[in-house]
Amino acid sequence: MALRTCSKNLGSKLSGLLTRTSLLHSHATSFGFKQVPEDEKSKLVGNVFSSVASSYDLMNDLMSAGLHRLWKDRLVSKLHPIPRMKYLNVAGDVAFRIYDSINSVSRRITHGTLDADTLINVCDINPNMLSVVCSLLTYNCSSFNICRPWRQSFPYVGRGDAEALKFGDGTMDGYTIAFGIRNVTHIEKALSEAYRVLKPGGRFLCLELSHVDVPIFKNLYDYYSFSVIPAVRELVAGDGESYQYLIESIRKFPRQEMFARMIADAGFQKVEYENLVGGVVAIHSGFKF
Repeated sequence: MALRTCSKNLGSKLSGLLTRTSLLHSHATSFGFKQVPEDEKSKLVGNVFSSVASSYDLMNDLMSAGLHRLWKDRLVSKLHPIPRMKYLNVAGDVAFRIYDSINSVSRRITHGTLDADTLINVCDINPNMLSVVCSLLTYNCSSFNICRPWRQSFPYVGRGDAEALKFGDGTMDGYTIAFGIRNVTHIEKALSEAYRVLKPGGRFLCLELSHVDVPIFKNLYDYYSFSVIPAVRELVAGDGESYQYLIESIRKFPRQEMFARMIADAGFQKVEYENLVGGVVAIHSGFKF
């Protein structure tokens, strides 16, 4: 009996050791607070976003009290997009705000619409999230000033991996990504690709949920994140588990200073960041010279 117990315990230990060894050799990475093989993370993240896609905007409104819209507007204002430039928006609806911003400039300057040289590309690796973007682009003209001329201004709206972009070297004047980079498997690769596709003088801008440092505010934020948000998600769509990952992924994302160093290591210069709402979100930026 003692021998069988010993054998069982030894087998359990070996199993755990083999699992850890397997993760090590497959280059384990974080999926929230869990460690998973790198080649599994993209699939797991894809499952999460496929699950939340239909109610993603609603949940963002509920979680941030609508502030996410102001944060995205701030991102675009820092980009300061102008006509006759080429932009790439990865993972999100910031492209529409870029369009609106440029269109308003064009109306002031020429009293007309955008010319054919203004191009805004949109890509997302998740087809469900992309379908939401496409539905906004095609049908929801009331949300943004996108009507008849949109087709010529959005040459590419399709699937794309932030770690292996389909665009040529030095083809973009601006690159934006909002609430997406923390979900990629290799942040360094995504930053390297952003640097590659930008022209000299091009600007990288990233809006991402980040880290709060004010002690009392941090405690309140943690409670809100881990207790209130999953409960709201469960109430709205019966899926608190997906948002549990999304909250955990924020805590695993590099702190503001570290992420700024990663951007600089990718080759960008004049790297800086701006904290919003005490660090709940941060906008990082850098230039390619």
